[in-house]
Amino acid sequence: MDEFARSDLAAECGGTEDVSGVSVRQSEAGGCAILQVQIRTREAAARIGKPEGRYVTVDCGDIRNMDELENERVTRTLAVEIREMAQRMSGKRVGQGFSLLVVGLGNGDITPDAVGPETLRRLSVTRHLHRLDNALFSTVGLCEISALAPGVLGQTGIETVELVRGAVRAAKPDLVIAVDALAARSVARLAATVQISDTGISPGSGIGNAREALDRDSVGVPVMALGVPTVVDSATLVFDALRKAGYGEPTGEMRNVLENGKRFFVSPKEIDLLVSSVAVLLAGALEKAFTVDGSEL
Repeated sequence: MDEFARSDLAAECGGTEDVSGVSVRQSEAGGCAILQVQIRTREAAARIGKPEGRYVTVDCGDIRNMDELENERVTRTLAVEIREMAQRMSGKRVGQGFSLLVVGLGNGDITPDAVGPETLRRLSVTRHLHRLDNALFSTVGLCEISALAPGVLGQTGIETVELVRGAVRAAKPDLVIAVDALAARSVARLAATVQISDTGISPGSGIGNAREALDRDSVGVPVMALGVPTVVDSATLVFDALRKAGYGEPTGEMRNVLENGKRFFVSPKEIDLLVSSVAVLLAGALEKAFTVDGSEL
């Protein structure tokens, strides 16, 4: 990948259709364009710059300004994709015997990084009901859901993976879903695209501050990543603008400026409203995905 094409989205890794070891499928559901990219080999993963696995990108459109009907359609579309991937990853059907741990990654005090914690604030958790009042739990209609907002290393002094590993030992989930803010290449994708993947996630990787990965190897159970882009790298913005202006590949001097100049991350001015809307959507999709009978899907 080009060093100026920084993105967490497999959909923005250009040329995936032409890479051996990669399969791409496009579809549409609920008014959303869905792109499925499966990276099958190490060679393909190295060329594209993403781990081997399956990536589902759902283009939702303007999440903040969706009306009630649009929101319901998009929520259902996301729920179908999440549930299908969850059952494939865990090898188990979602039902009352299914246990889920949702991890809200990120720093809740920094708005563009707060997608994970904000989603957890709106998510119904049920694990305690299962243990304290099974009759009440049965009426809720959700599987066993627990949640953890581990913060970031600078707040806790503890690596995220260590906290998640401890929660996994306590809750014994069939699956972990890590919800996080991502970095995109295109401004049009900010708070408009949802990526679901079965590869786990490296907290902080979108801004070049990756920690130890959350995946099956590190925590002992499958880890699904659920993310929405909220920032774009400044150098990526400049590089793409130069390309569109007809400058082509950057010269040596241009590369030196982009590589050695001050780089930062850009988010929309209304990011607080966007993150709130995204969190409502993701929490709703998760609850719908993990209903016991799945009749609404």
